[in-house]
Amino acid sequence: MRPKIPISTNFAPQFQFYMHRLQPFGFWSMALLCLALGKEAMAQGGQQNDGRLEIIQADRLLGGRGFDRLIDDVVLKHQQSLIYCDSAHFYQQENLAKLFGHVKIEDQEDPVVVTSRYAEYDGDSQLAKLRNNVVFVNDGTTLYTDFLDYNRETGEANYFNSGKVVDSTNVLTSEKGLYETQIEKITFTEQVVLTNPDYVLKSNILYYFTIPKTAETEGITNIESKEGNKLNAQRGSFYDTENKLFRFYDGDVETETSKVYGEILFYDELKQYYEAIQNVAIYNKEREVEVFGEEGRYWEELQYSKVYGNALVRKYFEKDTLFMISDTLISQDSPLPEERYMLSYPNMRLIKSELAGRADSMAYRYADSTIYLFGDPVLWNNKSQITADSIHLLIANQDIERALLRSNAFAITRDTVSNYNQIKGRKMTGYFEEGEMRLLDVEGNGESLYFALENDTTLRGINKLLCGRIMMHFSDNAVRKIAHTIKPEASFTPPHMIKDDMMELKGFRWRPDERPDMEMIHAWRTPRIREKDPFNFFNEPDVSLPLPDDDEIQNSINKAIE
Repeated sequence: MRPKIPISTNFAPQFQFYMHRLQPFGFWSMALLCLALGKEAMAQGGQQNDGRLEIIQADRLLGGRGFDRLIDDVVLKHQQSLIYCDSAHFYQQENLAKLFGHVKIEDQEDPVVVTSRYAEYDGDSQLAKLRNNVVFVNDGTTLYTDFLDYNRETGEANYFNSGKVVDSTNVLTSEKGLYETQIEKITFTEQVVLTNPDYVLKSNILYYFTIPKTAETEGITNIESKEGNKLNAQRGSFYDTENKLFRFYDGDVETETSKVYGEILFYDELKQYYEAIQNVAIYNKEREVEVFGEEGRYWEELQYSKVYGNALVRKYFEKDTLFMISDTLISQDSPLPEERYMLSYPNMRLIKSELAGRADSMAYRYADSTIYLFGDPVLWNNKSQITADSIHLLIANQDIERALLRSNAFAITRDTVSNYNQIKGRKMTGYFEEGEMRLLDVEGNGESLYFALENDTTLRGINKLLCGRIMMHFSDNAVRKIAHTIKPEASFTPPHMIKDDMMELKGFRWRPDERPDMEMIHAWRTPRIREKDPFNFFNEPDVSLPLPDDDEIQNSINKAIE
């Protein structure tokens, strides 16, 4: 009498099904099936090992050396996961299965479903090695690749040799990637590309969090928008893909009209708002104005910017550059000239060629190309100094054309022997040519004190003049002629009769120590020198030529020898 093989009640229907299917294959196939099912029944009945792979279904079973072949409509089970395929090699001793054709691993407790053409599943390590047309689905996130190692115990899916992740917002591709499903994090490495309807991002390292749909990168990161805007980072970035929020480290944003830099650069696309911290630079391409500072804010739609913390302005002209420094700078741009202006305050200093100035505050109006200085303004030009309650500088052909001094106007010019020629009045207009003062026109309560020289070296005396209007002409940075109208009152004092109190007009104050120079500008702020053409992934070719392998090299050498 043949011994009876103990069959669990759970396996009785399967046993009858397999016996019917395997009758044509003979005694040994049926014996192998009985042995396999018997061991499964013993394991289930005794509950000795929950980590064993179980055969749930197959149309046919064939015995082999060291493994069983399961053919057609195969279903395996491991813990809470069901495994489907067309056929399988089942290694019972090793607790391992090799799966062929329409492979699908479906977890019954979490939303992960993965399919491929081929896979190897290790029941002890819970590691699934999936190959060819792999599709890994976790809720609304889908991963496509040809090479994926999925550890069910840790929830980590590791792909290599390129992969693509798709969700409702973004498509991400890279050469390598690690999907940590338990924390909803994907690490992309090597040739990373993130694409959504608005932007394309490229980097070499990117961390993507699937629930908030945020991306973090390391190192060089480049983004281009559909409008043509370019966003770059040298030390990584953060990107909220749904709310369109960007943060760049050592980054810049370039649009058609402007370019913004910052050690830390924040951009809210929906509000069209920029915020930069440390070594900030904002460049207006149309106006050729660049602003530097410690912190900056820019509202793109309003075309309004504010930079503060040792702010520096460079206005680029064809011949030279206007430098201006203050604590805070505000700029308003607009298509309408009458709406464009620039404010600089407090403690403003400026330099343009031989012209230097200081004031508490400055306003520049683009409509009339005029610089307005307020709060004890002073201007120096070569050896001349002018002061007034307010000063207006008119710019024409990228140079200063006129200086308008209002209330308490006072001009001082130092001659070749260090005397101070002086002129004062209610208002005063200075005319410039090629950056040098040519004429000073005084109107109202005009008063002048002029040191007459012979051959520019010998003092002949002092001319003092009171007049309703005085015009002082300059040449080679020296007074050459004084004209007066409207009831002049003149006096001349020879050298031997000159007293100390006769050498200055009331209100005289020579202020060379306050005159700004380039050393002061550089000490106030030296902008960081950035690489002119930094590496950009978008400049790299999309196609790479494969290198020859060792066999190809050897064949080439052999042909050359022949």
